[in-house]
Amino acid sequence: MEPEEPSVSALVELGLSRYESRVYLALVRRDSYTAAQVAREADVPRQRIYDVLDALVRARLAVAHRGRVATFAAVTPELAITRLMNRQRESLEQMERLSAGLAATLLPIWSDGRSHTDPLDYIEVLRDPRQIADRYADIQKQASGELLSFCMPPFVTPAANTAGIKAARRISRAGGTVNAVYTHDSLDDEEMLENVRRFGDAGEVARFAERLPLKLVIADASLVLCDMPDPVAGTGATTALFIEHPALAACLRLTFQTVWDRAAPLQHARSA
Repeated sequence: MEPEEPSVSALVELGLSRYESRVYLALVRRDSYTAAQVAREADVPRQRIYDVLDALVRARLAVAHRGRVATFAAVTPELAITRLMNRQRESLEQMERLSAGLAATLLPIWSDGRSHTDPLDYIEVLRDPRQIADRYADIQKQASGELLSFCMPPFVTPAANTAGIKAARRISRAGGTVNAVYTHDSLDDEEMLENVRRFGDAGEVARFAERLPLKLVIADASLVLCDMPDPVAGTGATTALFIEHPALAACLRLTFQTVWDRAAPLQHARSA
């Protein structure tokens, strides 16, 4: 497997999961494989191989030959890479549209703030991970009718997130909405999937997207907590903004809804 690692990493950068990358690279070695054969060749768990193969077929990176025993073959690398690049371009175009809309909404708010003596009294800037975690717990506790989240690493709260579980249960029992979008990377993280299941039992509805524009929590269309990677402080540093501004929250809620509509539930995301 050592010589393949750069190719696996390159395919992951192009949007495939690590299992999908390894299975595709195994498929290109021979004319065709059965599911069991390619699972052994790619060192992928047997219980995951059909989901992975189905995902490659749906992405038109592999072809299934049905018969007494189904076999699978890779499409040519040139065609596969072209299709992956096209998918990345579509995702990038979506992020550009979302970013342009967000910038257009933030600019007048920012400009209006310049005319006030205390222009950012509705914005709290947080850099300490413990403060971010505390504020995250606070916004979940304050939510009463709707809690929307973009969930992506790095996480500042424990996976258990007791405050989040309680909030999801309380809001859903009251007839409210608790929706969260996770990245496809979560599908290969058993600890993260278990956390998704725990939140689902509490009433959260989860979907999965290939990528997310930022980490984000919106409560009751009025409170916002978002993480902004800090290019000045260096890799891994994050500045979180807590904002109490209904107009901005409404805009970000529309952004959330756009991503939500394109995201897939767990059972579909695993085979997409």
